[in-house]
Amino acid sequence: MPRIPIVTNGIYRSIEHRATVDTEKERLSIATFYNPNVDAQIGPVNSLITEETPALYRTLECQEYFKGLFGRKLDGKAYIDAMKLDSAEH
Repeated sequence: MPRIPIVTNGIYRSIEHRATVDTEKERLSIATFYNPNVDAQIGPVNSLITEETPALYRTLECQEYFKGLFGRKLDGKAYIDAMKLDSAEH
């Protein structure tokens, strides 16, 4: 599942899920997941890329994205940082 900031080119950000108990009010949480086709491209949506808002993240085939995500060393950095384009690549 690609992170929301990659697909939305940083316009929408994922939030950390936190829940608190409210004894007065009922709460319902629904988790949703999506898995693109392995041949799909993972990257910012084309309609969000303009001269004013250039791509912030690279585009990869889905299988390459997951290879990088699951094959990386745990060096303290998030994989989303590896997906960011350098300013010279814009």
